[in-house]
Amino acid sequence: MSGWLVTLLMWAVTYPARLLGLSLGRLHLPPFWLAFLRFVPVSVFAALVVPDVLGSPEWARRLVGAVAGGLLMWRSRNLAAGILGGFAAYWVARAAGL
Repeated sequence: MSGWLVTLLMWAVTYPARLLGLSLGRLHLPPFWLAFLRFVPVSVFAALVVPDVLGSPEWARRLVGAVAGGLLMWRSRNLAAGILGGFAAYWVARAAGL
């Protein structure tokens, strides 16, 4: 199969799905669904992060880094501080032999 054909098929699959998602922006939803959809980003983030943190052999170090980063982001409202602080806490926990 040629590279052009694969690219064309990938476009044919993804473009309609993205167009549908963008067209939903003009849709007016009832208050129940708006309140429900507010929690989707948090749920997706938790579904991505929790298995990676707790499913690792070094879960204790990763948990220290995740908690430290989360607390820094929560208190400072600064994404860069949370990321850098989480990495720093992870490396400190690793150096300490935790």
